[in-house]
Amino acid sequence: MTDIVVPARCLPLPAHVSDAARTMLAAPPEMMPPDYPAGKDAATWRAHIAQVDAMLIAQMRPMMEGLPFEVEPDIVAGVPVFRAKPAGTAANPANIFMDMHGGALAYLGGEGCAMMAGFMALRTGMTVISVDYRMPPDHPYPAGLDDCVAVYASLLATRESRTIAIGGSSAGGNLAAATILKARDTGLPLPACAVLLSPEIDLTEGGDSFVTNLGIDPVLCTRLTILNALYADGAPLDDPYLSPLFADFTKGFPRSFIQTGTRDLFLSNAVNIHRALRRAGVEAELHVFEAMPHGGFFGAPEDQEVALEVQAFLRRCLP
Repeated sequence: MTDIVVPARCLPLPAHVSDAARTMLAAPPEMMPPDYPAGKDAATWRAHIAQVDAMLIAQMRPMMEGLPFEVEPDIVAGVPVFRAKPAGTAANPANIFMDMHGGALAYLGGEGCAMMAGFMALRTGMTVISVDYRMPPDHPYPAGLDDCVAVYASLLATRESRTIAIGGSSAGGNLAAATILKARDTGLPLPACAVLLSPEIDLTEGGDSFVTNLGIDPVLCTRLTILNALYADGAPLDDPYLSPLFADFTKGFPRSFIQTGTRDLFLSNAVNIHRALRRAGVEAELHVFEAMPHGGFFGAPEDQEVALEVQAFLRRCLP
């Protein structure tokens, strides 16, 4: 068999999305693919990560200003977390959403994690505990996963697993699924459900959309192979705790909500994890949004549709 050669062509703006979504797709990417450091020099990587974090946080601040959420730092099981909730909600809710932030497994700790905790509180309508997990270059795999499992185990000491939802976006979706698998394999009870939003579920990047949507997704303009290798630190990328897509889900996994878009570089990740869960008999929903890139349209009505679907799913799963 031979590869399929596709001629160059122009992509029109999609007809079946909102004006705000078309405006976002028509705009040039705000952040071009970064020049990753050559090699594994920790100091060089720290400087690079700080530069990218500053750029991303500067882009996020205007979008977060005035949003009705409250967030504060805390420590759980020795791990820094951010507790966030929609403004005006009860301080001690019956249910908790445990969130892992996005950022390609290397970016957006600290202030970025706090911002995304608030955003996830609004998206879920719940109190959120967002794990500010350790990341490379100083703390590659399994440090971040160990942090997430430790926080989950600590939550179980004071509440029933059926009152906990676990989820995350992008890299957070990877860690959410990996946390559930590691917890399961160490004898901890499964959470009520999982919410995997455009999850970075396959660090081998073997899915079809890593080719077909390359250059089409205006948010993820490049593959993340270098960052995946930095995070894995020599461990096999198809290890299920690194790439949960390759796990044995017949051993148990909670009811799951999976979201992506047709222009998302990670579209295949969402499709493939949905099929893997369904083959194992796990109840799983796949929500695919027209022309949506990685992470959504950042303010279009379609993003609110995602939030409403997530909230409806959580109401069905939690007591």
